[in-house]
This record gives sequence, structure tokens and C-alpha cells, in this order.
Amino acid sequence: MTSLSRRSILKGAAALGGATLLSRPSLAYEGLPILRAAPASAQLASAGYPPTPVWAYATEAEGNVPGPEIRVQAGARVNFQLANDLPQPTSVHWHGIRIENAMDGAAPLTQAPVPPGDTFDYDFVAPDPGTYWYHSHNRSTEQVARGLAGPLIVEDREPWLGEPSAATRELVLILDDWLLDSDARIIENRWEDLHAASHSGRMGNTVTVNGAAYPELDIQPDERVRLRIINTATDRIMPLSLPHLSARLIALDGHPVTPREIDTLILGPAQRADVVIDGRVDGEARASLLLDPGNGEWVEIAGFIHSGDTLPSRGTDVRPLPAWGTLPVPDLSDPQRETLLMEGGAMRGMLETRFGGETMGFRELAANGMVWAFNGAANEMDKPMFQAALGRTVQLKMSNRSVFPHAIHLHGHHFTVLSKSGAANIEGDVRDTVLIGADETVEIAFVADNPGQWMIHCHMLSHQKSGMMAWFKVA
Repeated sequence: MTSLSRRSILKGAAALGGATLLSRPSLAYEGLPILRAAPASAQLASAGYPPTPVWAYATEAEGNVPGPEIRVQAGARVNFQLANDLPQPTSVHWHGIRIENAMDGAAPLTQAPVPPGDTFDYDFVAPDPGTYWYHSHNRSTEQVARGLAGPLIVEDREPWLGEPSAATRELVLILDDWLLDSDARIIENRWEDLHAASHSGRMGNTVTVNGAAYPELDIQPDERVRLRIINTATDRIMPLSLPHLSARLIALDGHPVTPREIDTLILGPAQRADVVIDGRVDGEARASLLLDPGNGEWVEIAGFIHSGDTLPSRGTDVRPLPAWGTLPVPDLSDPQRETLLMEGGAMRGMLETRFGGETMGFRELAANGMVWAFNGAANEMDKPMFQAALGRTVQLKMSNRSVFPHAIHLHGHHFTVLSKSGAANIEGDVRDTVLIGADETVEIAFVADNPGQWMIHCHMLSHQKSGMMAWFKVA
């Protein structure tokens, strides 16, 4: 995979480095299991630091971060009753799932946010195998940063794990980025930090893997393992490397790709990758998951500790994942052509744009917390960006005219990356979130086969909050 320009993608990245509410008793409506959102605590920082107060999901007992793994077979139903025990309204978005519109959880577009003490029933089919996640979609700049995220794994319809040249087991790795003070508490007085929002977003100083700093993971020599890697950070782009582990990419955003070797894997916020690794056979006991935090210096964020017998080799080839077989192929002979122009931010800005039905200059926009725009409008939610007839192929040209990268996410659909792909993308890959570097243009195509009102936004959540949010309609 081609590495992104450090100038365009890693700009502004930082180096690594109250009373609790009581839960409200709640009973499941019509037998649905409970997914509770509530205050909790987690040992995020290294040993010697106190636990961090967080907000977390739980299906039983007290929550932790990341939230509990939800795992179903492709074609099965996911059904939970969200119980909101937070001091704020909330909702749950099931990221990457081609879901029915009413269940998308995209407050305020598809549902009203769930008030404190109230509930909401989610019940939908997960049609496609792959690696997904769920997270808050109300005040998400704050609520995701406090911990409201968890993995959603949809297992393959056909056997893969344990088959010839496939992996023998899998690990889900949730990568997150936390801004903590010297007592390991989340810094809370910067949710409205417009300076951060106009740059790369709210960067943390502690990266965790599965809710822990610098965990050590067991692996046997020559053991083949499938890693399901999810970037749940609010704003941090994560360039990753797995040296000495023969890393090969097999899926992006849940969708299979032809297995290919990777040196550097770049995951924007909300992006996922399935990677096959083979344990070392050179006698060394340790290998690492490395991150470039933005200063060009690779640092270890997790270790793979080798022990036990050397397993029989599975060879160098990796078995491809089974094809979905459910995603319609875009017809590019006569597509509906749409554009998305990204403008704003520090060092370039905007002379004026629309917000709240009025045209405002940059200073007035900033006074309203807006510093970014899509197609000359900041968070324009009173009308769709575009409409497409059900079954129509849409070709969307997305141009970034800012000096910062953006991770653009389409709800309810996966799309194919076309030839103008930018530095972080490869033509033909199928994704639900695409990373677009400074002054890059990326074209995608998708079949508008899922009726409803669907959000399109930057998944740098600081950028979304400050202008980069819109929606499109399929009918």
C-alpha cells in the first residue's frame, strides 16, 4: 500500500505520550438484550497511573472500553435495546453496516437522540461479513472521545478460518487515541476547541490497543493470525507497520481485497483493515505493532510475544476471503455525477459560506463554531446534498481544497474507489470511508440501492462538528 505524504496526512499530529452517575435499573422491552451506555472507569494509562473515568457500553455488569464485542453470522439479526444512563442524550450508529435507514442511529437525521433515562430499540440484519464497529452518533466529538465505541464482527458465511492457507485464529485490535492529564483523566475543557478543529482535530497523547497502553499479545512461531484492526480515534490518522510478521492485507472496511503484501498501512478515523500475519521463525521472541504518531519516529503500541512450538508452515500464499456476493456493481456507462468540494480550516479558510440559512463571512462562521464547508455550506441539514433514484449508480467526485486530510464516510452504502484515488487509496478497493489528502481529488461510485436519508460527513469528528456534515437521499 502506498504511504501517504507525511506533509499532507500527518500535519499537526502530536507525539504519544466529577461524581459518577448511578445506573438506572432497566428491563429489556420484548426480550431484547440491553446495551447500556453509562459512566465507568478503565485502566487506559500504563501501570502506576490511576484508572480513567470514561463513558462505556455494557451488556452486563459495568462497562469497559472498548465496548463489548458483538459478533453475529452474516445474514443474522443484531438486536439490542439501548439504555441511556448518561447525563446527555445519545444514539448508536452501526458503522459500515448496509442497514435499514431507521436503524442507522444517525441522530438527528434518522432518529431523535435518546434522552437520559430513556431507551431505544435497534433491530436489523447484518448482511455482509466483515469487520465493523458501533459508536455514539450524538455529540460524538465528546462521546466517542469519552469511550463510547465497540467492535461489531460479522462472520463469513463460508468457512475461512482454519481452511488451507487461511489463519488458524483471529484477534480484534481496537486502536484509540486519548487526551489525558497527568492523573490519567480525560481533559474535558476542550470539546469546543476551534483551534484544534480547524487543524487536524483533537489529538491525544495516549494510544491504546483494546483499551490498554502497550499490551503484549501471545503468538506462536509461524502461527498464522487474522488481525481485525479498527481505528476508533476521533481524529488521529494512524500509519501502522508490522515488521517481521509478513503482513498481508485481506480486507478494507469489511470488504475483501485480493491478498497483498503491505509495508505501511494507513487507517483514518473509522477505517478498518483485516491483516494476516505469520509469527516469526528467526528465533526472536518479540515483534511489534508500530505507529508513526506524526513525527516520523515509529513507536511500539503493542508487542507480539512468541512462545511455544513452531507450527507447521502454511506457505507464503494467503487464502482470499469469500466474496460478499451481495453488493451491486456500479454501472459507469451513464452514472449520476455529483461533486463534493471540501473547503476551510486553518491556513486557507473560506471567505464566506452558508450556515443556518444565511451567508456568513469567516469570522461570523467561526463565532458559530463553523470552520469547514461542503459545497459552500457548513452542516447544511435542512435539505439533501443530492438525491438519487433507487438503483441508480452515483459517481461522486470529492475534491479537498484544504491543507488537511479528511476521512469521508457514507452511511448505508459501500463504494468503489475509481482511478483518481489519491495517495492513500488503490483503484478498485471497496470501502465505506475514504481518506483524502490535502489538495487531492478522489472519485468513487456506488449503487444507491438503500432507500432513505443518509449522512455523508468527515469522520475526523472535530471536522464533522465544525462544518463537514451533510446528507443525501435515495428514493
